[in-house]
Amino acid sequence: MPSSKSAKKRMRLNVTQRLRNRARKSAMRNQIKRVVAAVNEGDLDRARGEFRLAAKKLDQASAKNIIHKNAAARLKSRLARRVNALQPRSTASQ
Repeated sequence: MPSSKSAKKRMRLNVTQRLRNRARKSAMRNQIKRVVAAVNEGDLDRARGEFRLAAKKLDQASAKNIIHKNAAARLKSRLARRVNALQPRSTASQ
């Protein structure tokens, strides 16, 4: 247990910050699941919309150091690849 006044305050703040970080991380994960669900259903428009929100949540989490910036970039890239795979291939006629 902390004994100094500043250590006690730091412990209180750690609890608040941990709960805030947990909520942000959970919201981020839920948004990723929504993108994956939309991709699995084959709904391109919904997948694009959910992906935009997921990218925003990932960027916010990386800005707050909840996840590493490279981890956020990697997740965004993987999600974008899945969403783009839904797009029909355009056949260029010559």
